[in-house]
Amino acid sequence: MNAKPIIERHCLVLLAILVLTVTVPGLANAQGAGAVSREYLTLDGTEGRAYSPAVATQGGKTVWLAGVTATVNADGSSLAGDFEAQTHEIFRVIEERLVTFGGTLADIVTMTVYIGDTRYGDPFIDIRATKFEPGHYPSSALITVVGFARPGILLEVKATAVVGGS
Repeated sequence: MNAKPIIERHCLVLLAILVLTVTVPGLANAQGAGAVSREYLTLDGTEGRAYSPAVATQGGKTVWLAGVTATVNADGSSLAGDFEAQTHEIFRVIEERLVTFGGTLADIVTMTVYIGDTRYGDPFIDIRATKFEPGHYPSSALITVVGFARPGILLEVKATAVVGGS
């Protein structure tokens, strides 16, 4: 039996352990602590659409939020068919979830927005513009879809935020 393959395998295992030992703590520190810096790319026409073509971050903790819909508000009242009310409620829920991690809407760096009717595009943009500081909008995609998981849903928003101390 040739000992060379066994030694090579053991060396690879030790190397993998060493890499994980060195890399993971560094990754954890980069993701979990420290101030967050953000750079927003602004191009002609993007300010009026309340989005940034790109956002770069450094530091902080990344929070990936599942898609949020809202057919009822916090009091349990129906929002079915009311696009504006659903949009405001979705932003409220997203912020509530971000607070759990020490964040706010201002920490969102990207979002994907699904709407069921192209006529909702401009109203969504108008509402989003009120939720963020001018020039500090998340990067975004606005996509029209054929349908949603449940009746009454008019839009869904999925967001990613980078949260950290300042």
